[in-house]
Amino acid sequence: MLCRFAAAGRSSAKLVAPLGCLVSRQKHTLPDLPYDYGALEPHINAQIMQLHHSKHHATYVNNLNVTEEKYKEALAKGDVTAQVALQPALKFNGGGHINHTIFWTNLSPNGGGEPKGELMEAIKRDFGSFANFKEKLTAVSVGVQGSGWGWLGYNKEQGRLQIAACANQDPLQGTTGLIPLLGIDVWEHAYYLQYKNVRPDYLKAIWNVINWENVSSRYANCKK
Repeated sequence: MLCRFAAAGRSSAKLVAPLGCLVSRQKHTLPDLPYDYGALEPHINAQIMQLHHSKHHATYVNNLNVTEEKYKEALAKGDVTAQVALQPALKFNGGGHINHTIFWTNLSPNGGGEPKGELMEAIKRDFGSFANFKEKLTAVSVGVQGSGWGWLGYNKEQGRLQIAACANQDPLQGTTGLIPLLGIDVWEHAYYLQYKNVRPDYLKAIWNVINWENVSSRYANCKK
């Protein structure tokens, strides 16, 4: 189940929430991008960004709202069969909304380079070097079969960074327990118009727009 929690300046969602959340919930909304559609060029062109944000992400948001309404009705009727049947749609559309909301903030026209401070020290500790980390996350993202995401997450129990891949729109935290820090969308709609079927070229380019300030902020927050 999903419940939307208001947060200053951003949209957020959680996969696990009390049943009552669906009874008196606010509808999910498409978050605004913190930059123009063409701001990430030449690395990701404006046409991709516009379609990705205003069409694909918007579809996840709309379908999530519809699914939650159906779930609310099933709860009211005590229809457990319908509730179970709706779980895949909640996971897919809820994950799509969560993942993309993180993704937009992970990117910046002023991004690229390398992180600094605690995040960089953690990367060196857990991966040996930034170059090794970059190579490993790129390889995991290239290796996703079909559609999915490559992630840098934080394992709170072990106190370390961890790389993972998720299929389709499976949300990182809801399916692995890792707290998401940096997500790389490797669905074809994220790059095909510009890079065709050459996913490695897209992954090489995206490092030029990674918003390390955002990733570092997420790392600091999850350690509190």
